Amino acid sequence: MIHVLAVPPTVNSFGHDPLWITIIKAVMLFAFLMLGILFGVWFERKLISRMQHRYGPNRAGKFGLLQSVADGLKMGLKEDIFPNTVDRVLYLLAPVIMVIPAFLAFSIVPFGPMVNLFGVETPLQLVDLPVAVLFMLAMGAISVYGVVLAGWSSRSPYALLGGLRSAAQVVSYEIAMGLSFVGVFLFAGTLSTSEIVKAQEQTWFAVLLIPSFLVYVICMFGEAARIPFDLPEGEGELVGGFQTEYSSSLKFALIMMGEYLHTFTASGIAVTLFLGGWRAPFPISLWDGANQGWWPVLWFFIKFVLTFSFIVWVRASLPRVRYDQLMSLGWKVLIPVNLAWILLVAAVRNLVVNEGNTVLGVALGAIIVIGALAIWLRFDTVNQRRKEARKAEVEAEFEELSNEPAAGGFPVPPLDLPHYHGVQRKEIPSGTN
Repeated sequence: MIHVLAVPPTVNSFGHDPLWITIIKAVMLFAFLMLGILFGVWFERKLISRMQHRYGPNRAGKFGLLQSVADGLKMGLKEDIFPNTVDRVLYLLAPVIMVIPAFLAFSIVPFGPMVNLFGVETPLQLVDLPVAVLFMLAMGAISVYGVVLAGWSSRSPYALLGGLRSAAQVVSYEIAMGLSFVGVFLFAGTLSTSEIVKAQEQTWFAVLLIPSFLVYVICMFGEAARIPFDLPEGEGELVGGFQTEYSSSLKFALIMMGEYLHTFTASGIAVTLFLGGWRAPFPISLWDGANQGWWPVLWFFIKFVLTFSFIVWVRASLPRVRYDQLMSLGWKVLIPVNLAWILLVAAVRNLVVNEGNTVLGVALGAIIVIGALAIWLRFDTVNQRRKEARKAEVEAEFEELSNEPAAGGFPVPPLDLPHYHGVQRKEIPSGTN
């Protein structure tokens, strides 16, 4: 029998479980992710189809539910082809490096509070660390080695360029993503995911730290290489990117699995750090038993599915950006905005914690925000005026050129002038060909 407790876990709650409980939780997490991949592929195809007024998968099984299973069996049973020029060891190792860190990164995501599972008090989370969020970032960085090795070992210019793009993209967007977490760390006072969820008991950090949340949402697409930031694949210019030389075999299935796992990890981290984790949303939170027992698993799952649906919605709505636009957004916009926001959050947090004057902190924050907006609007207005002045100059030059009598009213020289570019025009006798 399973008895329920209502105690939020902390870092000290981990490391005391028997080995068999840890194995059970690991198997449950693995089953959740594997089934999530199967249904996630089906759900994404169905959702995009409905957005485009199509049916989507509807032949294999009821509502097409077995389509993902059929695709997986097909890729597993296909002939495993090795191009002649590939580095066979790294060519095989790259998909594995992409998948394993993605599984490990999801192990720090909390699904619920402490429960009594088969007579053992245990948190609904596989593992937690004092630096759990940094562990997640490290796993995301390690998986990039798989992408780079997949491109390099293929010995193809398209695959190599896709791998290099992935490395540069992750470096750019992991910096901005890490900076978006700093505000959360300042408010929660910890890097532990379970304690970050506990710190959101009153208000979600997505409300308190709106700029951090918005920056993370943008970086989430860059980190998971999802449209509009899937430049490492770039079918239009790189054939298939880093996976060009991988046929539709089990290796290709592992690559697709790794990409979906990274998307799931990004969604789980968004729910954990900014959307209250497993805590019930308002007004369900007014119910005393909303955050007790196994109900928190339901709230987490609903938030997780909604976040994943948002990622799919963006994929169906936005086109792929150019690579220079991608890098410019990461280095010139997201990182400077994050740094300015961190300074503001740190100043306000210092006033609130040390002096206990919340009103003064909020007022200072409002003044800084209003001042930053005023400066931005000022510069934006100046740039707009410069653009308008330049446009007026170009239009004036065009009008002056088009009004010349010798030009016949057009900004091109007329063809009936006796001399054109210094060459005298010769008359052609009539009747000659």
